[in-house]
Amino acid sequence: MADLTHMALPGAIFTLRVTPGARRNDITLHDGVLRVHVTAAPADGKANKAVLKLLAKALGVAPSRLTLIRGQTGRDKLVRLDQPASGSSR
Repeated sequence: MADLTHMALPGAIFTLRVTPGARRNDITLHDGVLRVHVTAAPADGKANKAVLKLLAKALGVAPSRLTLIRGQTGRDKLVRLDQPASGSSR
């Protein structure tokens, strides 16, 4: 999985191309688009939760700092990294 900690800037917007039901969880960067593969099925929001959790891990931030802006039901998604809560170190 790619180390994306250098991209963890508050207010950053990430363009994702998601593949649910993949063999393994993985993130790669290809032509400015993050390709996210998750094993979770695209039912009841499970894949979206898995995507946000995996992206948060790659960015080195808490999953609660990520907001899905667009693409709740599609493969192409926009995710925003929100400001850290006051009093936190990152």
